[in-house]
Amino acid sequence: MSKQKNLKVQLKEFEAGKYEAPDFKTQCAAGWYDWFCKDKSLANKTKTLFSALKSFLKVVPVDLTTRYVFFKNNCPAGWGGLYDDFRICDLKSGDVIWTVSPRKPDGEGGFVYSVWGAENDFNEAIIEGTRSQVFDFFRNRKNQE
Repeated sequence: MSKQKNLKVQLKEFEAGKYEAPDFKTQCAAGWYDWFCKDKSLANKTKTLFSALKSFLKVVPVDLTTRYVFFKNNCPAGWGGLYDDFRICDLKSGDVIWTVSPRKPDGEGGFVYSVWGAENDFNEAIIEGTRSQVFDFFRNRKNQE
């Protein structure tokens, strides 16, 4: 197994088009860890999730050299449909710091932007709402520090 790349490298490779091919090997290199959808769906999901990641990183400060990202396609038991998330992890320990789902089913037929984190041991979402509400939450929190 190759050494995990940091976020700085992952983002650079994404921008260079390295993850565009829909084949299994390319999409695993892009960061896919687990999925319930068809393999051929991953390339489009990769584009969407990298775009969401880049937006998230503009609002939430993350050290790109000591963190990495992986992607997951989730299949909730008993409710909702498949949904995707990205997980920002510590490069050294592998521990997940943030789990971010830009479009998580809310259980009532709609969707929310959802952020879970190590700061509360993933016991509940740190924030859920529209993308604007989530980003405003982090901007306000940053301004209060």
